[in-house]
Amino acid sequence: MQAERAADLAGVPDAFQRLWTPHRMVYIDGENKPTDAGTESCPFCQAPGLGDAQGLIVARGRTCFVVMNLYPYNPGHLLICPYRHVSMLTDLNADETVEFTRAAQKAMRVLAGVSRPHGFNLGINQGAVAGAGIAAHLHQHVVPRWQGDSNFMPVVAQTKALPQLLADARALIAARWAEDD
Repeated sequence: MQAERAADLAGVPDAFQRLWTPHRMVYIDGENKPTDAGTESCPFCQAPGLGDAQGLIVARGRTCFVVMNLYPYNPGHLLICPYRHVSMLTDLNADETVEFTRAAQKAMRVLAGVSRPHGFNLGINQGAVAGAGIAAHLHQHVVPRWQGDSNFMPVVAQTKALPQLLADARALIAARWAEDD
């Protein structure tokens, strides 16, 4: 009876305003996440083989690259990734460690110049139990933050409003990255 009633109401307007984000189901369902330590299904191993715009790559270094987060917390959310498929920070060699850290520093400078955030969240989640969405390939989050950027939407609607397309943000950040040498 209740199922029939719900079916009758599907699509009927009510007092709620809804923001539908069906594109996030790809992330929620785990699509494109590697299921093992192999590189064939790893999006961080695949991205460097694509063009910068298609792979959302902002910058390429010798041992690491910087990519836009496909599921950003905020506009300009970047990920620092080693090219080498390793899962833990302790697996980086000395050269990778230096470039990984310097890329995070530069990301903060570049984002400060492009979008003038009030602060940053930097984070590395080591292992699935620690919150790593892609635990098989090390990556560091660089998330620009603004006063008031977190409001009721993520809490109540589990939705984040992002005012800028990933391609537009990537182009601005990549141009500024090249200027910051």
